[in-house]
Amino acid sequence: MLKEASAPLLEHWHEFYVLIGTAAAALVALLFVAASIGAGMLTTHSAGPTRTYMSPIAFHFTSALFVSAAALVPSHTLLTLGTLVGLNALAGMIYAAFIMRRLFTDNIADLADRICYGVIPFVAYAAGLVAAYLIFCGSIHAPEFLAGTVVLLLIVNIRNAWDLMLSLARRRVQEEKRSSETPPA
Repeated sequence: MLKEASAPLLEHWHEFYVLIGTAAAALVALLFVAASIGAGMLTTHSAGPTRTYMSPIAFHFTSALFVSAAALVPSHTLLTLGTLVGLNALAGMIYAAFIMRRLFTDNIADLADRICYGVIPFVAYAAGLVAAYLIFCGSIHAPEFLAGTVVLLLIVNIRNAWDLMLSLARRRVQEEKRSSETPPA
């Protein structure tokens, strides 16, 4: 059964994965633009907020793009597609656990950030492992489960990107206000 092609399992999902993959790629590109515009606001310290907040957004959007691209390959077997989805989910869970540790030990994150930057991505990747298992089994529920995990990652990271951009905008306003209040030397 594992040697069966995965194409029949996902045959009605082509447009969905094209849409999700395109959205994820566009959002990664916009994140790069936003990072370049706000470059003066980003910290150079490796343990700083950039690594805790911006990098996970890029990682999760890229993960959604990867799963979407993998789902579009018609020559995958249930084994190869399930393996790729499973490896992506496992890597995502490890990364999300690392980010959660940072979020729960720093003095910056509030509850919403801990949930949206850490807990929800971890849950989405755990669901990705379940989706990989369902793909291996050839379950008729695998496409919906996989779609749910990718959409969850995409939606929570749209929220996270918005939160990050608002934070950078607030920081820029504060910097401009401080510089205008400082008398010239």
